[in-house]
Amino acid sequence: MRKPLPIGVENFREIIEKEYYYVDKTLLIKDLIDLRSKVNLFTRPRRFGKTLNMSMLRYFFEKNDGSRELFAGKKIMGAGERYISEVGRYPVISISMKSMKQADYKSAFYCLKEEMAREFERHSAVAEKLNSEEKRNKYNRFIDRTADPEEYLTALQFLSECMKNECGTGAVILIDEYDVPLENAFFNGFYREMVSLVRSLFESALKTNDALEFAVVTGCLRISKESIFTGLNNLAIISILDSSYAEHFGFTQEEVDQMLAYYGLEDKRETVRQWYDGYRFGQTEVYNPWSLINYVNSFYKNDNALPRPYWSNTSSNSIVRTLVDRADLSVKQEIESLIEGGTIIKPIHEDITYEDMDSTQDNLWNFLFFTGYLKKISERLEGETIYVEMAVPNSEVRYIYKNSVLQWFEKKTEKKDLSPLYESILNGDREKMAEILSENLMETISFYDYQESYYHGFLAGMLKNIGNYIVLSNREAGNGRPDIILKYPSVRGKAVILEIKVAKTYQDLELKCDEALKQIEDQKYEEPLRQEGYSDILKYGVAFYRKECMVK
Repeated sequence: MRKPLPIGVENFREIIEKEYYYVDKTLLIKDLIDLRSKVNLFTRPRRFGKTLNMSMLRYFFEKNDGSRELFAGKKIMGAGERYISEVGRYPVISISMKSMKQADYKSAFYCLKEEMAREFERHSAVAEKLNSEEKRNKYNRFIDRTADPEEYLTALQFLSECMKNECGTGAVILIDEYDVPLENAFFNGFYREMVSLVRSLFESALKTNDALEFAVVTGCLRISKESIFTGLNNLAIISILDSSYAEHFGFTQEEVDQMLAYYGLEDKRETVRQWYDGYRFGQTEVYNPWSLINYVNSFYKNDNALPRPYWSNTSSNSIVRTLVDRADLSVKQEIESLIEGGTIIKPIHEDITYEDMDSTQDNLWNFLFFTGYLKKISERLEGETIYVEMAVPNSEVRYIYKNSVLQWFEKKTEKKDLSPLYESILNGDREKMAEILSENLMETISFYDYQESYYHGFLAGMLKNIGNYIVLSNREAGNGRPDIILKYPSVRGKAVILEIKVAKTYQDLELKCDEALKQIEDQKYEEPLRQEGYSDILKYGVAFYRKECMVK
């Protein structure tokens, strides 16, 4: 029996004690000890092992008699006595802000109170050793959820001071997913309130706190110092552009090969590379760990399992949809290029806020880059600006773009008044019909390299709200399958046959229209309609060349 895979298991103790498969990332501890930064902010895309690593750090550093055995046989225990001596040395405060993803500020603040109450209660023995009744009462108010709202602004500082008082050493503070409440607040309309809360919480805990030994903070984005980390001069920011710590988040090729060999899936190496590889942190190429684990696990009962976009189901992908919604013509062309495997070059600004998303299109590309929807191909410095050549990392992320584009097009089509198009089709006005289709093509984003299937889907989508007419796509008729048929429910009304062709050049559009009309005649597509009783039948040859359309 092989070890089970830890899908959804983010507690380090549980993974070790229940013998889940574990990719050893304990040398993260060595780097933290060697580099000795007071406050470390790690920014990585979601589902890249941040929470599990934070749990690992907690069990390693926290004063706990049973922690050392969890690391037996792990890489950190072979790194030398200097690092082993740090096991169980400090009091540790560990909070996650991922639960603060609520629809309003009151609910988000309630989740913070619950998180604080659990952490204060976890260290309840500390309260018994406090040297004043006032401090003990304050401590218990956090446990009872009766503390004043203002008291929560300095809660982490207060708890660390209490712990230092008991243990004699500064506290290690671990804050996971710090920007989840900020992103949520931005999309739900209470960003300013949330920024103020998080800023106060961080300033007191990380800036003016003599009881702090060191801190580790994780998130997807590096939010500007002016917004959150005001005046925090002891902050080391490790983003996806940095080479330090690069191999500790995500799986390296060696780690992927070891996992595939362990589960007998060596023949899937190229598949997982195409679907889940492609991320680049510093100079290190890494795989998406969440997707890889889920893919390997899919073979538990299915030897013929196919790759799926597991990562796309872990978030609302709001940023991708925002980009698509606001895309002008040049941005649409860039999205098309990316989906087709091309690259774009954009200036990178790491100090941004969610409010900056609205200011320029470049900021939106920045958000996509730092949250994992684009990868770095190369970078260069021009003056004081870093320019990064970017591409879509892999097939999984390409799926997210395609899905977002399809949803965007469907929603945009639903809002449009397409009655002029429908009138032109039913009245035989081929020139107006071609004009309207061409105008709408200019607004769309193609990701099928302008194949016939793309135009078929485009035209079918435009016609789905035609009202009283039945829309049939690729149904058998005569000796073949016409692309699209429109039928009025009563045979006294009209029927329409549309055959689609794709031209290789603009000059071939008319030739392709003629080919389409000839196919309608040769394949006798109208015969079934006449047999049903339709006499008023319109036949259209519709030809496309990129964003141009001609109709005959």
